[in-house]
Amino acid sequence: MLIAATAGFFLGLSLIVAIGAQNAFVLRQGLRRSHVFAICLTCAASDAALIAAGVGGLGKAIAALPWLTPLMRYGGAAFLAYYGLRSLRAALSGNAALKPEGEAQESLAAALFTCLALTWLNPHVYLDTVVLLGSISTQYPGQGLAFGLGATTASFLFFFSLGFGARYLRPLFARPAAWRVLDGLIALVMGSIAINLVWSS
Repeated sequence: MLIAATAGFFLGLSLIVAIGAQNAFVLRQGLRRSHVFAICLTCAASDAALIAAGVGGLGKAIAALPWLTPLMRYGGAAFLAYYGLRSLRAALSGNAALKPEGEAQESLAAALFTCLALTWLNPHVYLDTVVLLGSISTQYPGQGLAFGLGATTASFLFFFSLGFGARYLRPLFARPAAWRVLDGLIALVMGSIAINLVWSS
């Protein structure tokens, strides 16, 4: 069981550690100290649900529904394009900077909506978490639960470390120029993922 849990942990970590739409959003929320716990918990819990679905065999069901993949692809691309354009506008305006007191924050509902959309409207999440993790878990017969728990642990560790660790970068992001670079990178990441989703269809 320990071998399966360790394999699940490192595979799960390798799939989420790369810079992506979800991670960029968590980093931004962490820098602003805006609903950090709720955002991290939502991301990790969503991953846990997807991992459980993959280990439980949902990947085969998704493969059997050919109409579902294009729907997720174009819906995800549209939302990512919108979010990327919003970040690009913020980067070009150059007015953002962290302030010690009185930061304007979006509502918890708005933050959670964006977080859930970035998570569940991205087809790569299903391919990586449900299909890939689910298929690899079959290499550990009778130990799917341990494999899934290992991957879930990696997800919780990563998201909470990213969200709450971002505070150490706050002195850097007290300068508007740093925010312009971050927003520009976020726009680039979101745009490239959206283009890739449409182009790969």
